[in-house]
Amino acid sequence: MPAAPAAPVAPAAPVAPAAPAAPAAPAQPKHQSTPEVRERLSAVGAIAQAISAEVQKVIIGKSHVIDNVLINILSNGNLLFEDYPGLAKTLMTNTFADALGCDFKRVQFTPDLLPADITGTNIYDAKKGEFTFKPGPLFCNLLLADEINRAPPKTQA
Repeated sequence: MPAAPAAPVAPAAPVAPAAPAAPAAPAQPKHQSTPEVRERLSAVGAIAQAISAEVQKVIIGKSHVIDNVLINILSNGNLLFEDYPGLAKTLMTNTFADALGCDFKRVQFTPDLLPADITGTNIYDAKKGEFTFKPGPLFCNLLLADEINRAPPKTQA
């Protein structure tokens, strides 16, 4: 018996490549309510005023500079002091370090200062037969780099 003719097959629709799955949206941070934000800002403001008052016990007549330094410290920035000699730049930095309970170091830049003098260097220990890293003054909370312009360009970089 002859086979029955097969039903015509409809041409298949072209298959579009699957679109890559969209990444899941990052979790939105929980926004704090206005009273919580005000409370936290008040606490930070009180701490900042206490630090400023402590520094002003030592540094007299430079409240605007003290406020600017404090703003800079709170914003985690770097600060460049430029002033005439003998106007308490080093004392102010040291006083801030004391008021904040920070580790303070000072580097006097000279023409013969090398980058390793600031960053630290590896020292060979003959007894152990290995090198150990001796950190330089850069590894502190508050660093005063004095007279940077005197150092060679390689050290300044």
